[in-house]
Amino acid sequence: MFAIFMQSTTPLLYPEVLKSISQEPTSNHLLPASSPSPASGADPVVPALFVLGDSSVDCGTNNFMGTLARADRLPYGRDFDTHSPTGRFSNGRIPVDYLALRLGLPFVPSYLGQAGTVEDMTHGVNYASAGAGIIFSSGSQLGQHISFTQQIQQVSDTFQQFIISMGEEAAINLISDSVFYISIGTNDFIHYYLPNVSGVQSLYLPWSFNHFLTTTVKQEIKNLHRANVRNVVVMGLAPMGCAPHYLWKYNSMGGECVDDINDIIMEFNFAMRYMVQELNKELPDATIIFCDVYEGSMDIIKNFKRYGFNVTTTACCGLGSYKGWIICLSPEMACGNASTHIWWDQFHPTDAVNEILADNIWSGLHTNMCYPMSMKDMVTLQSEKSLKDASSAPTPFFF
Repeated sequence: MFAIFMQSTTPLLYPEVLKSISQEPTSNHLLPASSPSPASGADPVVPALFVLGDSSVDCGTNNFMGTLARADRLPYGRDFDTHSPTGRFSNGRIPVDYLALRLGLPFVPSYLGQAGTVEDMTHGVNYASAGAGIIFSSGSQLGQHISFTQQIQQVSDTFQQFIISMGEEAAINLISDSVFYISIGTNDFIHYYLPNVSGVQSLYLPWSFNHFLTTTVKQEIKNLHRANVRNVVVMGLAPMGCAPHYLWKYNSMGGECVDDINDIIMEFNFAMRYMVQELNKELPDATIIFCDVYEGSMDIIKNFKRYGFNVTTTACCGLGSYKGWIICLSPEMACGNASTHIWWDQFHPTDAVNEILADNIWSGLHTNMCYPMSMKDMVTLQSEKSLKDASSAPTPFFF
């Protein structure tokens, strides 16, 4: 039987939690959150999109959990297609929403939000949970969440459902032709390393901590590969030192980013990129790409006028200096037009930024931030491989 072989590498000791990068503004977008059909009637480029991660890509998982890390209230979602909160940590869409449309797919439903039938999952599932980190216990301060390791197990459960429903060969083809998108790691810094929980900084220098995190992610990708996953997009982290929360916390003068934090994030992204490079050598039948969100985000921050932004340091929603002290709790705390802001709340960008980043992930439209290729090139490669496999299949012989 087709199965995923789990190797848990994340210790139960370390806590950290939510708040990564994700959000959205007003839009002329066409697709409601629960749309069951691909955009514009286009044929899907790949069978499905599967998403794992934290609040940067959570589309509603935490709506079903007892946690403070929830975005199921206004003003979250006010500029979404339905103009209502969905659980996305944004005023509108998150990057995977834009990427789903690029792939000709409907918006991917939350694992806990869909009915559980195979039909609901054949175009993809979003397992992401706000508060999750690479380390197992991340997010425990906020309440319930689905850890990264648990998300991998949910993926395994989904695969088994596919096998039972459609047979092993069809399930393998669906999984191997689909795209898996991983966006996680912010909470390991926000809620564990940076606040020096349990004196972690005396045990791990930044580089060794980053090595530990990337080694864990590498093992989980190998677990997915054992389940016939062949196309993986691994996201790096955004410049957290520029987030409104840290501008407030470090009393930034003139909105200057906190370099000490950004240096650690750049090290993490470097380690992740190297890890992906090594994985591509170790798994030659897979295509794994790394997208450096730091690069794409800093291009937006440095060239904000070119991108149409007016406010670069202060969040649209929150309280305190840079609106980085108190989290976004009510519509009265929000600005009028989020599309002029880079940041939506303490940690998450606006929908406008998410759209730019999604364009970069897809094709490098504004900045080349994915290596060794863009997501568009990856799915093109997959399509060519599928055609080649189909043409080389033995022709049935009829008497």
